[in-house]
Amino acid sequence: MVRTVRPVAMAKTATLATGGKLRSTPPIPRARGFSLVELMVAMAIAGIVMAAAVPYSLRFYEGIERRQAVRDTVTLLVSAREQALSSGSSRDVLVRPSTGRIWLGEREQRVPEGLTLSVRSARQLNRGDVGVIRFYPDGSASGGGIDFARADGSGTRIDVDWLVGRVTQQAVAGP
Repeated sequence: MVRTVRPVAMAKTATLATGGKLRSTPPIPRARGFSLVELMVAMAIAGIVMAAAVPYSLRFYEGIERRQAVRDTVTLLVSAREQALSSGSSRDVLVRPSTGRIWLGEREQRVPEGLTLSVRSARQLNRGDVGVIRFYPDGSASGGGIDFARADGSGTRIDVDWLVGRVTQQAVAGP
């Protein structure tokens, strides 16, 4: 049996002096970035997160406003008591629920929208639709309080003790 060997053809390729091969065309750079589908999926997820977060953040902001209004009112009442003690004369905190306005002299505070304001005060001191909580120079007060209520009936009750003029607050649960 005779075997025939086929001749092998050798091809020459250009090489560098270091042994690497030369390329005839530069390599095509890979595309970097995101595809349109990936961008659309990311935008859809961001939209869902925003749809859930915005109503919660609005309720959170309203809660901050309500708590600040209560703090400001407590500060106003305590300030009126301190002024009465230091000056030796009575100080009146005036409350007009119809306009959501509370003031002591030139210092005024407005209640944020969404809160209902009511006042409990001595009938003899009231001036028309304005409730008056008076602090006396001996530290006592006329007594009463101010209530902040939300639409659901919950809110905060601020009480002024008539004997010692102490100002306290407590949360009120809705119905």
